[in-house]
Amino acid sequence: MPTIAEKRVFTKRDDVVRALVASSMGVVGVSLSGDIVGEFGIEHRCDARDVAARGDAVAVATDEDVLVGDFEPTGHGPAVTVSVADAGVIATAPDGAVSVLASDADADGSNADNAVDDDAWTVVGSVDDPRRLDGRLVAAADGVHRLTGGSLEYAGLDDARDVSDRGVPLAVTAEALYTLGNGWMRDLEPNEEEPADPTRRTGDGFRCVAADPEGERAVAATGAALYERADATATDWVRHDESGVVDAAFAGRHLVAVTDSGEARVYADGGWRGRTLGLPDVRAVAVPGEH
Repeated sequence: MPTIAEKRVFTKRDDVVRALVASSMGVVGVSLSGDIVGEFGIEHRCDARDVAARGDAVAVATDEDVLVGDFEPTGHGPAVTVSVADAGVIATAPDGAVSVLASDADADGSNADNAVDDDAWTVVGSVDDPRRLDGRLVAAADGVHRLTGGSLEYAGLDDARDVSDRGVPLAVTAEALYTLGNGWMRDLEPNEEEPADPTRRTGDGFRCVAADPEGERAVAATGAALYERADATATDWVRHDESGVVDAAFAGRHLVAVTDSGEARVYADGGWRGRTLGLPDVRAVAVPGEH
């Protein structure tokens, strides 16, 4: 089994993409080259509950704080979810408070030499049981919420599990995948057949949804399978029998997924390849450099 190395230096070749995986052991960097999952190692030890990236900006939600840039503290306190949007870094607290980090506290590490003020965060609203964040959208037990003009507004649905704020917004509940049009339109219902590997935990309903930076290609996952949309005009979602996926992200033409059993998988050129990372409680994946 591969060994996890502390602060491993990753190769800087043009064809290598670096993904960040959030787990209870810490934030792990994984190098991806084509459809190969390569070297990986712990970049920061913490109980990482979520990780987000947009361009060079990176933010991590932990059980103690929100970290930005080169894992610098921000004074937020414990966080459940985090996102990087044009408004700045957005985070949710365990009590449901949704806050925005002041724009001068950059998530790309440009302020890494200066401590972030404890009052840099502004509370913009609250939700019931926050689950996921993407861009300006929040998925929570009481539905989807959108950050608009400095305040949080209810945007529909109930029991939202994940959202995508790339292009036309997407959201998933346990029962369905929705696209935002004239209201939330039901796009897909899960076909919960038994996975090819019966040892994998499948769970109930949709778990996550993600889209590429242009909002064209998109995926949504249940415990039993992953569904892919080729572009924003496609009406069909193609099923992949990849079970256990808890989060996914796009890296150029490649799709990166992480599973509840601690495996990283890459889909490229019509096939999947994976590698066990040996991580407990994998929760999220993000790819810096992708806008």
